[in-house]
Parts: sequence; structure tokens; C-alpha cells
Amino acid sequence: MSETVWKKPVICLFRERSKENWESDPFVVIKAKQLTLTGGDNPKFSGKIEDFFTLMGDADYLSSPEGKTDHFVFCWFDDAEPDMTKDLRRLRGVRLNGEVTSSTNEKTHKRTYNARFTAEQGKIT
Repeated sequence: MSETVWKKPVICLFRERSKENWESDPFVVIKAKQLTLTGGDNPKFSGKIEDFFTLMGDADYLSSPEGKTDHFVFCWFDDAEPDMTKDLRRLRGVRLNGEVTSSTNEKTHKRTYNARFTAEQGKIT
């Protein structure tokens, strides 16, 4: 199992729907301290998003009853990749495992989240 880590990624989250009902706009955009992805057999990938916060949309959906059972597509760019045509990373069939936890900073009132997930398909190289 190989582990890959991205520092400070900006991740666009889409609800995964059928080809006839494709969502072209993300429902939430987040920035994370770190995204860790591990390759496996079944499911194909597992990972975690650490200390993320919302840039656009509502990340609270992820911990709602609907969000817990929904499937997602995660997209982000790899800043370490010099070729802009090869830097898009994508995971499909993403399901969140367990609870999406959150905490609020008492000074800034900024809410940050943590989540674990599995994914069925990915383009990460």
C-alpha cells in the first residue's frame, strides 16, 4: 500500500450523480491542512482530510443524514506538478466513513473539520 500526501490542497466536492444528472458546479469547496490517500484493493483507495475549512458552500452537509449516505467526486490540483495539463487529481465513488468531526476556535470562531473516506476510482498521477 502506497501513501500519498498533499499539503494545503483546495478540494472541490461534487455530489456524484448519474451521467444524465451530472453536476458541473461543486456544492462545497474546502481548503485542508493535509489530504492523505492510501492505495488498497477493496476499496481501491482510503484516506483522510485533516483540518479543513469551507471556502465556498456548506461543509455541514457532509455530516447530515443525506451527506453520510451520499457519493461524491473530489477534485484538486497538485501544486508540485509543473505541467498544468497533468496536475488535476480526482477521486470518484467517494464515501465518508463515520462522522465528519468539527471543532470551533474560541478566538476566531472558525470551524474546522476532519473526515475519513473511501473511494472506488482515482486519477492521482
